[in-house]
Amino acid sequence: MLRFFRVAIVLVGLFAASGLSAQNAVTPDQANAQIIGPGDQVRIVVYRQPELSGDFAIASNGTIVHPLYREVQVTGVPISVVEDRLRTFLTKYVTNPQFVILPLVKVIVAGEVKAPNVYPVPPETTVQQVVAQAGGPTDRGAMDDVRMVRDRQEVRIDLSRPNSEAANLQIRSGDLILVGRQGAGFRDYIAPVTSSLGLVVSLITLFRR
Repeated sequence: MLRFFRVAIVLVGLFAASGLSAQNAVTPDQANAQIIGPGDQVRIVVYRQPELSGDFAIASNGTIVHPLYREVQVTGVPISVVEDRLRTFLTKYVTNPQFVILPLVKVIVAGEVKAPNVYPVPPETTVQQVVAQAGGPTDRGAMDDVRMVRDRQEVRIDLSRPNSEAANLQIRSGDLILVGRQGAGFRDYIAPVTSSLGLVVSLITLFRR
């Protein structure tokens, strides 16, 4: 069952990144551009204002899911711009507002890791760190064969060299991080999925939520 769970999560990522091209590489500039997207979350803490503090989802129209914050547009711009917009908004209710906003993006970690799942993490999290958050590799995990799928592009990362530039690439919302298996090809993860379509559908629904 655990094998099917891992395989199904991989397929979720492949559906999200359908049509990926292995010939296209993710550049460092693209990888490190952090922007909040729909389906992500933000953690807002406003000093002495608990009713304005909490973890909030980002709606499909790019606003914060909250009766008041819904007028604040947060997608498609750097976090510094989001902070400025939030400060302007909060001055309507608080004099000289003191606050902290922390974006949390969703990333799929699958393959030969101990706890494959969808993880909400801060955007400055690196590929190496998110694999560690998923429990690290299994006994069969190939840390020199880690793949990051993003925006229909794929880059191969060697995490056996933790100080390499690729290992320290920062993740982005919707990334699929796939840890390969020692002595196995990428297709070995896909073949058994045909008998687990019900589980796949459930996981796709979970990821969209």
